[in-house]
This record gives sequence, C-alpha cells and structure tokens, in this order.
Amino acid sequence: AGINAGTKSYIIEEIIKNNSITALELSLVLGKNIRTIEKNIKQLQEAGKIKRVGPNKGGHWEVK
Repeated sequence: AGINAGTKSYIIEEIIKNNSITALELSLVLGKNIRTIEKNIKQLQEAGKIKRVGPNKGGHWEVK
C-alpha cells in the first residue's frame, strides 16, 4: 500500500483545528480505519511532526 502522505496531512490539519482530538475522532472525520490513523500518528510522532503532551485522556497534541 505504501505511505499515504494525504492521510498524514489531513491528520495534521485536524490536529491544528482541534489539538485534543482523539484517534477515534480522526478516524470518523477522515473516514479511515482506526488502525490506519494510529499507524499514521505513530509515524508522524517518530518523524517529529507531532507530539503528545500529557496523558491520553486530558492531554493534547502539539504540531512541530
């Protein structure tokens, strides 16, 4: 399948709009499988594009 750059850019756009958005909310907004979203989030974190601040519940995302 390969890496979908479009999905990653959509994830970043949604995080900019709402930095407390969850992976489940992202999957619903983007119409993608939750596993796809989680994989893309992990890749974005590893690439240093986004960072999770605080706990999963009550925390938020930072876009680098």
